Amino acid sequence: MADRDNARLERAKETADRLLANVETVVHGKRDRIQLVVAALICRGHVLFEDVPGTAKTVLARAIAGSIGDATPSRVQCTPDLQPTDVTGLSVYNQQTRDFEFRPGPVFANILLVDEINRAMPKTQSALLEAMAERQVTVDGVTRELPDPFIVLATENPIEQEGTFPLPEAQLDRFFLKTELGYPSVDEEIGIVREQRAHHPLNDLRPVVSLDEVRGLEQAVEDVYTDDLVLRWIVELVAATRGLDEVALGASVRASLALERTARAWALLEGRDYVTPDDVETLLLPVIGHRVVFTPTFVAENRLLGREGALQQFRELVLARVPRPEPSDERELKVLSGYSS
Repeated sequence: MADRDNARLERAKETADRLLANVETVVHGKRDRIQLVVAALICRGHVLFEDVPGTAKTVLARAIAGSIGDATPSRVQCTPDLQPTDVTGLSVYNQQTRDFEFRPGPVFANILLVDEINRAMPKTQSALLEAMAERQVTVDGVTRELPDPFIVLATENPIEQEGTFPLPEAQLDRFFLKTELGYPSVDEEIGIVREQRAHHPLNDLRPVVSLDEVRGLEQAVEDVYTDDLVLRWIVELVAATRGLDEVALGASVRASLALERTARAWALLEGRDYVTPDDVETLLLPVIGHRVVFTPTFVAENRLLGREGALQQFRELVLARVPRPEPSDERELKVLSGYSS
């Protein structure tokens, strides 16, 4: 049984490396961010990219979609006049059959890219809520299942607020994780300019994995071990967010589920069959940062640091309140120190 599990993990690691390498042919120098998105993909989790324009948010989302062979990609460009039916689809009267027939919208896809999601009106944003949470949509009283898997990769611009509608906390909590890409280094930017003189590298992108292989990644995550000591620490970290004076609204149980599962996916991508505290610390802010609401006082005190600075302060507060677990025997020592048991 153990040999079969190890074989499945090895196959999954090879598949993940192939996917990561293919995406890196388009998005350079962002291995950790790409790995973060692939970890969410393995967990069937939705991802929110928040960053300034021109940092390859949309390119990364398209590269992920284009790397999966038989997946159905789709894209929605959000604008204030976008209606819910423009996303979910609607029933249209057919004069030949003298009956209404449903025409599915772009949400009926395996990978849905939602560009500038905060430019859509709240009622359109809420149309995505059921799809993201339940993997289904209800139109004209009829509930229709979405393709399997169904992943939303959404982008938003944090610096331009005119004509935007901030996502409510309930919808932010539906995103498995939130991340940014940031600007490339000078050398990386020089390489990007040279590369795109003739054409965009997305034009050369070819699929390297299949949907069945992606499902294999999902199944392999089940073989990654989370020690009870690490599991308790994960839950205590999330629970600690609810008791901080600096936090008006802490993270929900959904955050505990997401952090534990993402940590297992991250361990798989790192080539391990077990989760370490380092995995949890790495993923703490991407998984939990967007799920908490800070008090006005804390925001005011950290206004010069910006949201990223405030999040780092928040991270230190949480880790200080719930220190890393201490091993009580040799087995726990191996897991917590990064050696396979």
